[in-house]
Amino acid sequence: MSDGSKPGPKPKVSDEEILRLFRESADPVLSTGEVTEEVPLKRRATYDRLVALDEQGKLNSKQIGGRNTVWWLAETDEG
Repeated sequence: MSDGSKPGPKPKVSDEEILRLFRESADPVLSTGEVTEEVPLKRRATYDRLVALDEQGKLNSKQIGGRNTVWWLAETDEG
């Protein structure tokens, strides 16, 4: 597909809903687990969605302490 999306079932949570979590959070940096607690997705599905948003330039990420990753809004998507 030319828009970069993958075929399959429609996501239960839109990208905009995930990004809104970051915009409305008191903490500018969220872990995968923190995002998972707020969306109706399993941890792996949440991680995959966050990776996709990172690849699209909407989020930035950093791996910390082994397998933990934190995420924050890219400057171009903060408002």
